[in-house]
Amino acid sequence: MALMITDECINCDVCEPECPNGAITQGDEIYVIDPNLCTECVGHYDEPQCVSVCPVDCCILDPSHVESKEELQAKYEALQAQG
Repeated sequence: MALMITDECINCDVCEPECPNGAITQGDEIYVIDPNLCTECVGHYDEPQCVSVCPVDCCILDPSHVESKEELQAKYEALQAQG
């Protein structure tokens, strides 16, 4: 699954620079995660970096973007091929 940021986000700015895919950006009110770029850090790290640094635990699995580890790995490889 891709991850999402809930409205509990306090805009602390720690997650955005930690995302190796550039999937996290500042939205209108809170940070948002682009599900097309989120691989849950598969291919980069053992665990999602946004989850590990978030002080309020607002980075959660997005139930509307269900993906297996294999699909996340394939997305990672496609993103790497794009440059």
